[in-house]
Amino acid sequence: MDDTVTPRLSGRQAEAARNDDLILEAARAVFLADAGAPIAAVAERAGVGIGALYRRYRSKEELLGRLYLDNLHRYLAETETALADDGDPWDAFCRYMHRSLDAGLGSLSVRFSGAFPLTDEIERLFKIAEANDAQIIERVKAAEVLRDDITGADILQFFHIVQLLYYEDDARSRQLRHRYLSLFLIGIHASSADTPIHGPPLSTDEFQALLDPEMRWRQAARGE
Repeated sequence: MDDTVTPRLSGRQAEAARNDDLILEAARAVFLADAGAPIAAVAERAGVGIGALYRRYRSKEELLGRLYLDNLHRYLAETETALADDGDPWDAFCRYMHRSLDAGLGSLSVRFSGAFPLTDEIERLFKIAEANDAQIIERVKAAEVLRDDITGADILQFFHIVQLLYYEDDARSRQLRHRYLSLFLIGIHASSADTPIHGPPLSTDEFQALLDPEMRWRQAARGE
């Protein structure tokens, strides 16, 4: 029996936690629809006062950094779920892809790259996510259900593109994104291997520059 007692939040702490969740969800929706939206639009969508938002996040840059970290944690959770899924390899991969889409994979990386500082924590989690993603792709290739010429960069780039599909109707936006993900999955299945893909995939340098230019500069400065 687990005797661990989870500490109960005070009324003020619980309200602050709820507000933070509302702010992050609102920020995700607002900034995907309009990258240049003011922080006041986030407060309005979240239904909280601008003062409450500024007490939690002092600037749009700070809010974007927190939102990016939140998305990264979501994605990491999805990779861990996928690695633990011992079902049919292709079905497990498709489930992982659809969950990752809902988790916001690719929704912030390119659009806001350089808009906030990349912390050591972000870099650490990003490397774990990359390693997990490589294992997931290796597994479906070993099962011969994914085209050999598909790379992790191809998949992440697709997510960056499809996440731009955003309309005022959130439900319709999600419906369309999942539709195009389904079409993409048909195209990368091993059964399409006889159909050539035009052009080479992104190189490592191209992908890093596209995804996180600031991270690349920091690594270069450290001589990595």
